[in-house]
Amino acid sequence: MCVAPPSPMTVQDCVALAEIELCGELMIAASGSDGDKLSAALIDEVLNVVPAGRGPATP
Repeated sequence: MCVAPPSPMTVQDCVALAEIELCGELMIAASGSDGDKLSAALIDEVLNVVPAGRGPATP
């Protein structure tokens, strides 16, 4: 496989890169899960979010 070297005109979309990373984290969690679905609590844990009303997220 041949990949073109990055050019000085390369544009990075930081939001898209962050979304791709989060999707990857969810795929890793799903691959290690025994069930058919991830629970809402596990998804929140993987994405490091706290549902509204439960306090601040941990850094």
